[in-house]
Amino acid sequence: MGVNLTPIIVKRVLSLEDLRGRSMAVDAFNVLHQFLALIRSRDGKPLSDSEGRVTSHLVGLAFRTTRLIANHKMKLVFVFDGKPPDLKRGEVEKRRALKRKAEAEYARAIEAGDIATAFSKAVQTGRLTSEMIGDAKRLLDLLGVPWVQAPGEGEAQAAYMARRGDVWAASTRDYDSLLFGAPRLVRYLTIQGREWLPSKGRSRKLEPELIDLGAFLGHHGITREQLVDLAILVGTDFNQGVKGVGPKTALRLVREHGRLEEMPEDVVSRLTGEFDQIRRIYLEPDVTDEYEVEAGSLDEDGLVSFLCGERDFSRDRVETVVNRMRQSQRQRDLTDWIGEGA
Repeated sequence: MGVNLTPIIVKRVLSLEDLRGRSMAVDAFNVLHQFLALIRSRDGKPLSDSEGRVTSHLVGLAFRTTRLIANHKMKLVFVFDGKPPDLKRGEVEKRRALKRKAEAEYARAIEAGDIATAFSKAVQTGRLTSEMIGDAKRLLDLLGVPWVQAPGEGEAQAAYMARRGDVWAASTRDYDSLLFGAPRLVRYLTIQGREWLPSKGRSRKLEPELIDLGAFLGHHGITREQLVDLAILVGTDFNQGVKGVGPKTALRLVREHGRLEEMPEDVVSRLTGEFDQIRRIYLEPDVTDEYEVEAGSLDEDGLVSFLCGERDFSRDRVETVVNRMRQSQRQRDLTDWIGEGA
């Protein structure tokens, strides 16, 4: 779920055209979960092929991602999570429990014929399996879209790539990339521009947001290290935080006392987890230098064989994807040729 910084965040709303030509390291798991949640039939069932294999995530990658690349000339690199830190086990189990609860509520709603409730529960049940992850990587390879296997948290790797200047920004809906040090964070990078709100049973329109880490920290007069302490007070994927302390209160405490060790005992004593370990996760994350950000070549025959032959996609729709990526590759080749001749 990530840390909640919404009440204190400093952001700028963008259009997709504002991001034209930008390179971004995209949190793959975050995006795939979004596709699994939203790309469903009216009764909440995910899209699937004739053998019952879920294809919602492939639909999202094939059609929405290629539109961003072809129509807006974005350069996307997808970053996949590796092994999560041991401290994340509690959060992972919490998410599994919520999914099990939503699955039971979905079944009851279907039995009662309550389609609206069924859909609102279904979007909370998506599970990203190893087979789905493998299919997503295979599809990206066929499209010529680069991807990176992170050793640990995908957001940490995306932030590292942005800090090194290999990409312009990290892209994910969560704010954790800021804690990991991403100089820029782009949220809601989706062509549809909608987010489902399970608690309210409806979706809301979204527009891309840009958060500049330097501007955000400067606005509040804090350092990145203090931002991490603030997050620990509020609660992260690795600890529950202090009950009753939200982002605004945490910001005040950090500005008044500087760091967790200097805060009042009644605050520090209510912290759960080892905050030094959590600090290290954010400030010294497990990342790799072994990655490529340059786009590869489109494999048209392989793409058609995979999506149409193995996953039952319509040939006409896949041809749309092929044409988009073919156009993008031609433009890239032309740009490279002009650059070589300059």
